[in-house]
Amino acid sequence: MIRSCRWLALAALTLTAAAPPVSRGDRWWADIAAIASDANQGRQTGSAGYLRAAAFVERRFRAIGLQPAGEGGGFRQQVALEEQLIDYPASKAALIDAAGTTAPLLLGTDMLVSAGGGPRPAMIDAPLVFIGYGLHLPEQGHDDFAGVALKGKIAVVIAGGPADIPGPVKASNRSERARLLGEAGAIGLITLTPPRQIEIPWERQKLLAPQPGMYLAAPALRDIPDGFLTASVDPAASERLFAGSGHSFAALAEASDASLPIPSFALPVRLSASLITHRRQLTSPNLVAKITGSDPKLRREYVVVSAHLDHLGVGAPINGDRIYNGAMDDASGVASVLDIAATLKKGRPPKRSILFVIVTAEEKGLLGSSWFARRPTVPRESLVADLNFDMPLPLWKLTNVLVQGDHESTLGDPARAVAARRGLTLIADPLPNRNSFVRTDQYSFVRAGVPALAFKFGFPPGSAAFDIEHDWRANRYHAPGDDLDQPGVLRDEAVKLDDYVAAVARTIANDPARPHWLDSSVFKRFAR
Repeated sequence: MIRSCRWLALAALTLTAAAPPVSRGDRWWADIAAIASDANQGRQTGSAGYLRAAAFVERRFRAIGLQPAGEGGGFRQQVALEEQLIDYPASKAALIDAAGTTAPLLLGTDMLVSAGGGPRPAMIDAPLVFIGYGLHLPEQGHDDFAGVALKGKIAVVIAGGPADIPGPVKASNRSERARLLGEAGAIGLITLTPPRQIEIPWERQKLLAPQPGMYLAAPALRDIPDGFLTASVDPAASERLFAGSGHSFAALAEASDASLPIPSFALPVRLSASLITHRRQLTSPNLVAKITGSDPKLRREYVVVSAHLDHLGVGAPINGDRIYNGAMDDASGVASVLDIAATLKKGRPPKRSILFVIVTAEEKGLLGSSWFARRPTVPRESLVADLNFDMPLPLWKLTNVLVQGDHESTLGDPARAVAARRGLTLIADPLPNRNSFVRTDQYSFVRAGVPALAFKFGFPPGSAAFDIEHDWRANRYHAPGDDLDQPGVLRDEAVKLDDYVAAVARTIANDPARPHWLDSSVFKRFAR
């Protein structure tokens, strides 16, 4: 936690016309300091702290000179949500074998139940069936659903996938997996992760589990049926699901690490659980501003630049700190959008209009961006591209840029051309099994048919940057340590990435041709 008012004072200066000039890097950091301040209590979606941060962003929009593009002539677009809290102490679960022997599966310790996606079932009692990677890709010659009777069962899957299937194809299918299983008649999904593929240590996942989840209040906008169970099991407890099956979790995890084929088979246990949940409805705003384009025709189309404002609120203490500030995740992305807006506001506007969209409830399942992409405050067909920031991580010098989605649409051409002019190298995603492209807000636009890119500092395998990124994820990601006291943030490097993305946005906005999906892209199926 930060205990100094220094950066809050600098943030206030950024809103004062008569203030002495500060460097762009310092202003970028000052915006982070205001957004990720302890006073905002971690910006839980819809909370008083979130609304304070939203009010700050609105003031910055006005100071930059942006036009409101929200509802009713303002900057806000309200998102209707339902919050769900799993009452772990009051809930229980067990594994029951064919002989009727019951073995408790401790909720909140051995198994974590997702509180997002939709209402969880009050009771569930169903057999388990292991379906390998859980990928339904018959057009790729791989279908883990084939020949498996899923109706009335809980599907168990392991993270990973075959090496010969492109990462974006696997990631896209995983993002649709719960919906596809529901359509096949399954009533739940349990995900297992090999120890070597764990992104957030299980002990920290347990600390986060008691926090409430959310989903869109309108049932028609939810992806999975109400009453569908989604859960994950501790790698240390996963072996218990395979007892008596003739298979071991250890061997399956080793095969997953090597992207080898994995079989499907029935598990000799069923899951019985009773879940106590508490729900309430709430609203939380997206924030939308614009620069109107200069071309009489193209100004009716919009290039979106986006980031998310929410984080995890106040939670279980780590090293005595309970506030999950989210300085890098994603106050830094919001600060970059503000910096890009200020850059693009200078000089002649580009031909297309630019829309700056700061969304809510990303941490709850991309809900704010999903709401906006489906119900935008401008005509839906006018959205031509989304450029998204989520944890760009300026923790090393900017020489490589990770531009996720660059091989999926024609947006990759300006991304590569601008990078070449600036002496930057675009690199492939070094960790495709993280499914990052479908886990952040650009994917809401993709699903609405809008080509999109996501931007991060590149970290090639084997590099010092790769080790720094790994260490930051292991120790600060979704933890109180992602605060204003963390070392190593290179603010002047951060604005170099902002300059790059601003140039990409301007290039797209000035191109007479509308961006489109490539024929080779798995996301082309979403094209409007």
